[in-house]
Amino acid sequence: MTLTVTRDQTVATITMDNPPVNALTLERYREIGDVFEETAAWSDIHCIILTGAGSKAFCAGLDLNEFVAATVEQDPNRAAIIRRAFAAIRKASVPVIAAINGPALGAGNVIASCADFRICTPNSRFGMPEVNIGRCGGAAHMARHLPQGLLRRMYFTGLPISAEEAARWGYVEEIVAAEDLMPRAREFATLIASKAPLGLRLAKEALNRIEFMPTEEGYELEQSYSTRLMTTADAREAIRATVEKRAPVWTGR
Repeated sequence: MTLTVTRDQTVATITMDNPPVNALTLERYREIGDVFEETAAWSDIHCIILTGAGSKAFCAGLDLNEFVAATVEQDPNRAAIIRRAFAAIRKASVPVIAAINGPALGAGNVIASCADFRICTPNSRFGMPEVNIGRCGGAAHMARHLPQGLLRRMYFTGLPISAEEAARWGYVEEIVAAEDLMPRAREFATLIASKAPLGLRLAKEALNRIEFMPTEEGYELEQSYSTRLMTTADAREAIRATVEKRAPVWTGR
C-alpha cells in the first residue's frame, strides 16, 4: 500500500507515500477511494489530514509510464476509478485538511482541491499541465475555487501558480514554513475534532449539498440540518456547556 494511515486520538493522517513525487497509478487511485471511505467511516475519527511523503512534491499527478501504456478502450473504466477517488475525499463524512508539502500538479492538484481547505509551504505550486500530454484536466473541480480567467490561463498554458498566488485567490488558507506544516495542520485538525461529532458530520454534508444551490434554497436546506441537530443530545450538551462555561462532553448521540 502506498497510503499510510496514522491516528492521534480523534484525528487521522493519510499520507501518500510513493517516492519521489507521489505519482498516481490506477491502483493508487483505487487505494485512495478505499482508504478514504474506510477512514471517514470510523466513528471515533472526526477530522482527516491529507499530505504527501517527502519534500519533493505533495503529488505530481499521473504516473506517465502507466499512462503511455493505456488504451482508449480502457479510458472510461479508468476515468470512473479516478472519479471515485476524488469523490471519496470531497464527500468524506468528516472535514479533510490538505497539508501540501510541495508541488500539487494535475491530479495532485485536484486531490488538494477536494479537501475542505488547504495549507501549504512556500515552495508549493499548483498546476494543470494536462494540455502538455494531450489530455483535459480537472477544471470542474478547480472551478469551485478559482475565477474563470485564472482557471483558463492555467488550463491552456499548463503553467502553475505559486503558493502566494494561490493564497491571494483564496485557494489556500495559509502558507507556513515546511517545518511548521504538519504542526499547523494538526492544530487545525485538533480544534475541529473537538467539536460535536454529529455536528461535524451533518455540517460537512450540508456544506457539500448547498454549495451549488441558489442562496435561499441552500439556506432552507441548511436550516433543515440545524433542526436535525436540535434533536441530538450533543446539541443540548453544547448549549449547557456554553451557559455553564465548561468544556462539553460529547456522546455522539
